[in-house]
This record gives sequence, structure tokens and C-alpha cells, in this order.
Amino acid sequence: MNIFRAKTTDGLTDIRMAYLMEDFPEMSAEMAEQIRSRLPRYYAEHLNRDLFAYIAEDSSNIIGSAFLTVQEMPPNTSFPHGRTGTVLNVYVSPEYRHRGIASQLMELLISDAKEMELDYIELKASADGYPLYKKTRV
Repeated sequence: MNIFRAKTTDGLTDIRMAYLMEDFPEMSAEMAEQIRSRLPRYYAEHLNRDLFAYIAEDSSNIIGSAFLTVQEMPPNTSFPHGRTGTVLNVYVSPEYRHRGIASQLMELLISDAKEMELDYIELKASADGYPLYKKTRV
């Protein structure tokens, strides 16, 4: 297994859609197709600028992901660097869960966030994901 920060958009649409389909099972096929059709443009414009994608790969298949979006604002006393992050799309394919993959993705993401001097990282966890994030140290 290999865990790394994505340099290309390859596979990002598929892993995002896997996450969304599981998190929003009521999503219509029409909505899913609308989202799928817009993701490649978004990734092409934002990857490694203000979106950073962390990927877990087994052989040549993407089996997990964690995304970090970075926002910049005028620095202030609460955010002296003026940069904050939001974590999203933390996902591991069901057959690979409970092997520490999400923890490894989060550790790499947090390490990069520190290097980027982000003042704050926001994450809204599901009930299933909360224990993982609670034990991950910033």
C-alpha cells in the first residue's frame, strides 16, 4: 500500500463519488451524474493550489482519500498566518477499513498542514469517523 499527496487528478472523481454515494445514499442518479460531470474541472483548477488530495493506493487502485481545502484571509490575532484548512472526503473503501489507512492519510494531511502554517483545521466528523479524529494528534 502506498499513501501520498496526489500530483494529478487521476482517480479523484471516482473516490469522491464513492464517498458521496456512501454518505448520501438517497442521492439521485441525476444528481450523482451532475456532480461527477463537474468534478474534473474543479480538480484541474484547484488541485495543489487550494485543494490537496491525500491518496491511499493498493497496487494501482485508489482505496482511500482525505482532502484538505485551504482558505486565505487577512491575518488577524486569531489567525496570524491568515490561512485555515477544512478536511473533507475522508474515505476508505469498505473492504480496506480498520487497517489504519484513514489514520495514515490524516497524519500526512496534518503534517502538510503544519508545513503550510495553517492556523486552524476544521473537520466535521460523522459518528463513525469521530473516534479516528479524536485520536489523531495535531
